[in-house]
Amino acid sequence: MSSDRAFRGRPLTAAAGIAAVALALTACASSGNANDDGEGTAADGGGSLTIGTTDKVTSLDPAGSYDNGSFAVMNQVYPFLLNTPLGSPDVEPDIAESAEFTSPTEYTVTLKPGLKWANGNDLTSSDVKFTFDRQVAIAADNGPSSLLWNLDSVEAPDETTVVFHLKSGNDQTFPQVLSSPVGPIVDEEVFAADAVTPDATIVDGNAFAGQYTITSYSLNELVSYEAYEGYQGILGAAKTPEVNVRYFADASNLKLEIEQGSIDVAFRSLSATDVASLEGNDDVEVINGPGGEIRYITFNFDTQPYGAATPEADAGKALAVRHAVADLIDRDTIAEQVYKGTYTPLYSYVPDGLTGATESLKDLYGDGEGGPSAEKAAERLAAAGVETPVQLSLQYSNDHYGPSSGDEYALIKDQLEADGLFAVNLQTTEWVQYSKDRSSDVYPAYQLGWFPDYSDADNYLTPFFLTENFLANHYSNPAVDALIQAQGVEGDPDTRADLIGQIQDAVAAELSTVPYLQGAQTAVVRTGVTGTEDTLDPSFKFRYGALAKG
Repeated sequence: MSSDRAFRGRPLTAAAGIAAVALALTACASSGNANDDGEGTAADGGGSLTIGTTDKVTSLDPAGSYDNGSFAVMNQVYPFLLNTPLGSPDVEPDIAESAEFTSPTEYTVTLKPGLKWANGNDLTSSDVKFTFDRQVAIAADNGPSSLLWNLDSVEAPDETTVVFHLKSGNDQTFPQVLSSPVGPIVDEEVFAADAVTPDATIVDGNAFAGQYTITSYSLNELVSYEAYEGYQGILGAAKTPEVNVRYFADASNLKLEIEQGSIDVAFRSLSATDVASLEGNDDVEVINGPGGEIRYITFNFDTQPYGAATPEADAGKALAVRHAVADLIDRDTIAEQVYKGTYTPLYSYVPDGLTGATESLKDLYGDGEGGPSAEKAAERLAAAGVETPVQLSLQYSNDHYGPSSGDEYALIKDQLEADGLFAVNLQTTEWVQYSKDRSSDVYPAYQLGWFPDYSDADNYLTPFFLTENFLANHYSNPAVDALIQAQGVEGDPDTRADLIGQIQDAVAAELSTVPYLQGAQTAVVRTGVTGTEDTLDPSFKFRYGALAKG
């Protein structure tokens, strides 16, 4: 999932009818404290656990939010057809008994029998069909419905069978999509079919069937969870019966609370300086896990300097401006000076470690070796006839990406202005408003971060670079559309990796975004808290049920 998203559906041109992958996911025994029949039973003892975060929740309705803070809640309380077991990026059946391609364009899921919502309602295939039908029908601007780009229709022939009819066959990512932010199953007796459902309605309706239910909810202040005895998924029973999550506006207060023992776990987002300080504290432990988070600057192709909707519209000059920004960004300095090495330089669109990742930007921009070059930037601007300094409005969020964002963007402003090539109007907005403005053509250039929906290169390409993308930045390239669609249905790993490389090369030349940092997952826990290493895994989902204290 991402820190911020919502991209719309897209056209498909990839040919269907490719032979079906021999992909069948069959249920395996759940680990943890699950009964032999797979039904979870909350662990005895363990008391309660308090977690602190600076993340923000925008909506509890899976159709109405596409951000990390909201998805963190959903991962605790909603069931999924497929999910990632602790320690793995690979999906397996969760509340499903089995899941497999029954033809190139049919993905059939069989639910476990006797599933129940915490409110006592039956959880059946009708709820599953309702879940995905409403995602497509609502298609909220800040929702994840675009992940269902390949879904044609959903059929529920009986109470435990669901058939997903796909537009394009051999979809390599569809099982992962079912574990993503578009995948939480919702109760059709509580949620509206054609509108985002209010948080209070969801909580009052007790419409949960994950490891936990929500017993008390105060938006971005405090959420209280209680283990759900009826959970039958792959994660097993929650190790801690009660969890409270406190939301902090200021990361310095989050650091103080973990130091003083007022909270047991601090997760997202302490500053790099705070993390370094806490590493010397004997009462806490800093734990790192694999991270797929990236940071990048997004350009709005309509409103950026010389953008298509500006009075001085000129595609060539607009491209030169984007290229010059890429020439001037000094990734090493940002990573070390602001983030003390907790982030590393990123030179392409797919982060290091994932199949198909390249460093397409490294040779194309700056000094050709990863460093900046003011000389190269000046040459590009002059060749395109761009007058300097270029007036660039650059926006960042002051409360969504951690307390270091201010330092990060002050440094980027300095890098762009150092040789007189840019004059940057740096502005900041709180996330709730920011998430609306950035997709409404308000910001010519702006900060975003991405936390993946699933561990596959596709999730760093499809949401960003298809004509109808979640950035809503007016970028469109039919050749890139075709490449993205082709890699999504390519069954040969080597051929698919080559297509993923071609996509990165193509978008690196056009620069609708400039990626520059890749980060790790970091949690700070009090002495005696266990299970953090288990959930800081390549699935990039932080599951509270893995944690225990005492």
